[in-house]
Amino acid sequence: MLSTPEQRFLLELALRSIRTGLTDGQTLQISADDCEASLWQPGAAFVTLERNGQLRGCIGSLEASRPLALDVVEHAFDAAFRDPRFPPLTASELNGLKLHISVLSPSVEIKFTSDSELLGLLRPGVDGLIIANEKLRATFLPSVWSMLPEPQDFLSHLKKKAGIPQDTAVSRAWRYTTQIFPQESRRT
Repeated sequence: MLSTPEQRFLLELALRSIRTGLTDGQTLQISADDCEASLWQPGAAFVTLERNGQLRGCIGSLEASRPLALDVVEHAFDAAFRDPRFPPLTASELNGLKLHISVLSPSVEIKFTSDSELLGLLRPGVDGLIIANEKLRATFLPSVWSMLPEPQDFLSHLKKKAGIPQDTAVSRAWRYTTQIFPQESRRT
C-alpha cells in the first residue's frame, strides 16, 4: 500500500507529464533520483482521466515491468494523448480534468471449467479481471463494478471489449486488486 505522500507524488508526476506533453509534445523525463526509492520499484498502474464526469482517457499496464513512477508518467501521457478512443488532449481541457491512478497487485490465475463457475468465483467490487481466448484479451479494473455490479453483466461487457463472442466460453482468466487514488482537487 502506498502512503498518502507517495500517492500525492504520483498524482503530481502524472499531471506534470500531461503538462509536459501539452508544451513539448513528449512525456516527462524522470530518473531514480527524482523520487523515493519505494516508487522506483517495479509496479503496474493505470492512469484514468475524466472530464465533466466522463471518461477522457485510460491507459495502463497489467504487469510490473518498469519502475512504478515511470509507469505512471508514461501512462499519464498515453491516456492524455494516445488513447485511441479519444483525440489528443488540448490545453483548454486541462481545466476540470480529474486524474485517478490505480496501482495493481500482481494478477493471479483463476482456475475454472465454465463461465458460470468463473462468475461464482468473482468478488464484485474487489476484483479486476483479465480474460483471454487465444490472442483476444481484455481487462476491467475493479472500479468498473460500480457501473456493472452484476457479475454476468461484468463478464458479458468484458467479453465484448475483448472481441470474444458471447456464446464462447472464456479460456483463461486472472484476478487482481488495485489501490486507487483520485486527485484531491479538481484544479489542475
